[in-house]
Amino acid sequence: MLGNVNDKALAALGWATLCAELARLSRTPMGRARCLALLPGDDAALAERRLLQIEEARGLHRREREVPLSDALDVRPAVGRASREGTLEPEALLQVARLIRAATSARRFCLSQATFAPLHAELAAELSELDPLATELERAFDPAGKLLDSASPLLGELRERARGLHRAVKERLEQMLKDEHIVPMLRDLYYSVRGDRYVLPVRAEHKSHLPGTVHNASGSGQTLFIEPQELVELGNQLTIAQAGILEEELRILGELSGAVGREAERLVRDVEVLGALDEVAAGARLADALQAFPPALGAGERATFDLKQLRHPLLALQMHARKQGPVVANDVALPEGARGLIVSGPNAGGKTVTITAVGLCALMARAGLPIPAAAGSRVPLYRTVYTAIGDEGDLSRDLSTFTAHLASLRYILEAAGPSTLVLIDEIAADTDPREGAAIAIASLEKLVDAGATVLITTHLEELKALGLSDPRFASASVGFDVDRLAPTYTLTLGEVGASSAIEIARRVGLPGDVCDRARTLLGGAGSQVSLAVEKLDRERADLTRARESIQGELKLVEEERQALSAEKEKLRKAEREVRALARSELIADLEARYQEASALVAKLQAAPAIGEAVQAQRELKALVEAEEAAGAREQAHGEVLEQVKAAAEDSEAAPALAVGARVRHVRLGSEGVVLELQGGLATVQLGALKTKVAADELVPLARRAQKAPGSRFKKTNAEKLELAESFKAAEVKARLPVIDVRGQRVDDALRDLEQGLDRHFQADERSIVVIHGHGSGALKAAVRESLQRSPYVASSRPGESHEGGDGTTVVQLRT
Repeated sequence: MLGNVNDKALAALGWATLCAELARLSRTPMGRARCLALLPGDDAALAERRLLQIEEARGLHRREREVPLSDALDVRPAVGRASREGTLEPEALLQVARLIRAATSARRFCLSQATFAPLHAELAAELSELDPLATELERAFDPAGKLLDSASPLLGELRERARGLHRAVKERLEQMLKDEHIVPMLRDLYYSVRGDRYVLPVRAEHKSHLPGTVHNASGSGQTLFIEPQELVELGNQLTIAQAGILEEELRILGELSGAVGREAERLVRDVEVLGALDEVAAGARLADALQAFPPALGAGERATFDLKQLRHPLLALQMHARKQGPVVANDVALPEGARGLIVSGPNAGGKTVTITAVGLCALMARAGLPIPAAAGSRVPLYRTVYTAIGDEGDLSRDLSTFTAHLASLRYILEAAGPSTLVLIDEIAADTDPREGAAIAIASLEKLVDAGATVLITTHLEELKALGLSDPRFASASVGFDVDRLAPTYTLTLGEVGASSAIEIARRVGLPGDVCDRARTLLGGAGSQVSLAVEKLDRERADLTRARESIQGELKLVEEERQALSAEKEKLRKAEREVRALARSELIADLEARYQEASALVAKLQAAPAIGEAVQAQRELKALVEAEEAAGAREQAHGEVLEQVKAAAEDSEAAPALAVGARVRHVRLGSEGVVLELQGGLATVQLGALKTKVAADELVPLARRAQKAPGSRFKKTNAEKLELAESFKAAEVKARLPVIDVRGQRVDDALRDLEQGLDRHFQADERSIVVIHGHGSGALKAAVRESLQRSPYVASSRPGESHEGGDGTTVVQLRT
């Protein structure tokens, strides 16, 4: 369990302002009340849960979803009266109905979003389902809150009787206003109501002439408001009817109030749950306004904070409300082993803002609110927070500013311990600097020895030195621009900052001669720490300018790199286009050659004489030579593409296209020398040929490409072998009957072989040749094994070289 934060720390850190902003973002009365009463919690698990709930609400908002809460009202006072058998007014009963409807809507919504917001669904599951009660309440009233006649049969009957009596009285009064005997007695021709009784304005002198009951008189006494005697009985009946109506209405309201009272416990719970949902939604809106993230909550007495890109919550809200620029963000952390952070630097530079931002974020983390820091930030769940910020003197207690500060410091020294955060602004100031520094150092050592985490601001040089010499303390400084003579509000960890009092005095308008004299006096009596800090500030400014210059150069280099990358991509695209064009041309050429070869093989198979076979052989030889030429062209294309690729991969190594450069023509594959460049054309010497070509068809050569045997040549040799086998097979067909099963699956080939053997055996042929080719050898083995088992075959043997070689089998059929 965690301790409570003292009221002084809450006030010093602006907790009430933060809660007021949170309440402004809520939508229900009970949500606003919860936000205003929010305090840093005592339960770490509850803080973690609330952080998760807020992140769920932010996720729903990003998906344009939100818990419906706008109709929910805080009906706990009315429900309390009903539970004590009090009768509620119609407005209060209708508010209860609205609450029930809001609870039902919120429950259904949250359960429907259980996948995205399981904690919302878990909380909303506690909401009651009291729709029948809401229906009963709504049916009893009209939109204005008046009980309907249908609220009960008796009420409807009584109201109808009263309306009839009203009509009867009014009709008789209308008649009397037209009666020539009565009209002279009246002050005006109208009737009115006095004390729920209908009356006529009668002149005082005619009181005795119009019998009846006087209910009122004018201010002058000249007019009397008289209920005519003949209307008294009707008026009495009307009064009785109205009394009955009032009694029935009170009975109905009491009955409805009793129904509400019986559900008081559940209704109060619904109010609390809806208030909690509204508080979570307000927390999500606050986090979005702050651009906040949930921190990791550290545990253990040695845990410390690590806040990345921290901004002060209240300052960030202020800038957000004014739609001004972003607040300067800083990384604030303690190095390993350190328990105190000493922040120095100029006045108005952001020292106090820094330490109060850490303190307020620590409180927000305990309350389960995301903090205005980057993702990955860490905040310990401090047991409590102590502050000594902005202490002032109290004349009534005879306290000076320094004495009041010491009183706060004494309290902190007595109370601080493990897992506590201490924030002290200008520790031990407003006294002799040497004595104040001694008190400050002794106090800080006692605090860190007690296990507290301490953040202080100071102008005392001895304390600045403490952050550099004692590993229990770390230094940080807020920046000051020596060129602009203005603070930068940027925090730098591990450095000591100068106070820059003279520069700030000059900036706020102190006379220049006074500032110059102060600078002269300081130059003669300045401490070594001050001089070292000023030197560091100057060097830091120089380094900043150098870094900005380097960053500018790096930006230019990055732009050039991106341009080079784009040029390489263009070259790769050109390569792909050239390859695609060459491939499509090659495929078309191969298809044509294949068709020619197929036609020649078919011609050979059908050739009746050896002479025609010899002619086909010559044509096949010419086809093979054409294929070899195509292969050479393909290799040339490949070499050109290799040059293009080399240019894309190493654009710096390739020479530029210029007069005298050695180039290769992309389409022709020929190498040459550029003689002249003019516009987009280039005159090139290609061997003995001088020609003008488009410049974009030339590729500069860095070095002569090495020719390597390509896969195309292997493919051509295989095709030549296949064509040679086809030629041999054609020669065999010219002499003997054949069964050709090349290229078939084994099962299909064996079936065709069996049918062919049967056909040739019936034709009384005794010698045939089976052509199966080489291939992988599987078809050849299957054919020869089948021939050995066949009843048609007397013997079989591999073919001789003039018979087709091992790609054929010569078969002798039985007689």
